[in-house]
Amino acid sequence: MRLLLVTAILIYAVESPECLSKRAISTLENKENILELSAISLTEIAIKSTLGKLRISAALARQAVVDLDLRILPYTAEHAFRLFELPLHHGDPFDRQIIAQAFSENIPIVTSDGAFRLYKGLKLIW
Repeated sequence: MRLLLVTAILIYAVESPECLSKRAISTLENKENILELSAISLTEIAIKSTLGKLRISAALARQAVVDLDLRILPYTAEHAFRLFELPLHHGDPFDRQIIAQAFSENIPIVTSDGAFRLYKGLKLIW
């Protein structure tokens, strides 16, 4: 199954694996799953690291992508156009873009963020 990880899941996996739910851990460890990370998440990590809000270097982010066997999901115009249809349940622009991707790609999101539940039809794993 294809699954889209939000930025926080990558950060938890790297810095605080104890913050992951049992279901999230089993999802990450299941080799039958195709784990994807949005290019938007890498952008968010880079911006927040530069601003001093995160302590994840480019090298650490690259290594996490390799260690977790993640595919990077490019952000496309189709994903951006999907934003026009999204209600403003979530205020974080990075998360809204990831939600738009999940809807466009019809794939579940692995997240602990309760605001994602407000989007009717969005499939979540936590």
